[in-house]
Amino acid sequence: MDRRGETVSATGPRPLRADARRNRERLLEVAVRAFSQDGPDVTLDAIAKAAGVGIGTLYRHFPTREALIEEAYRSELNRLCDVVPDLLGAMPPDEATRAWMDRFVDYMTTKRGMADALRAVIASGGNPYAQSRDRLVEAIATLLEAGAAAGTVRSDVEPADVLASMGGVSLAAGEPAQRDQARRLLDLLMDGLRYRR
Repeated sequence: MDRRGETVSATGPRPLRADARRNRERLLEVAVRAFSQDGPDVTLDAIAKAAGVGIGTLYRHFPTREALIEEAYRSELNRLCDVVPDLLGAMPPDEATRAWMDRFVDYMTTKRGMADALRAVIASGGNPYAQSRDRLVEAIATLLEAGAAAGTVRSDVEPADVLASMGGVSLAAGEPAQRDQARRLLDLLMDGLRYRR
């Protein structure tokens, strides 16, 4: 399967039927929550049941526990990165960038919650983080370029520097009580990115 959940054959990707795609997406949504809250030892039966499907359906999409964990993490990464065009289409680039920063903190919180499960994938030889940094830098670059073109964001900012800054801010959001501080820090970061005439 490719990262969009399509079955890849010798003749190219074959899209999943609508019901199979819904089942797969529901399994990933439940898996993210389960691995974040209950750790790597949550049973696959429990995930299938919470998703409203049979265990056979889960195994058709994800033949191993590690495959499910890795795809659940990548699904969250894709959701974060793929929303950039929608945000840019709905609001000015500087506002889209700030809105995306909040989503990034949510993603990082989920990633921390899944840490034990992700370590199990790495121990089995997988690499769930293989494309993470490149995808995140690309998403940030798209936002910054749109902001620079609109004259609202500085054009001399490195996307990797923004990623590192947001990573630091996300550490302040580890507990719900700290989310207000994280928002204030993101506001400060965004203020530093804005173009001043």
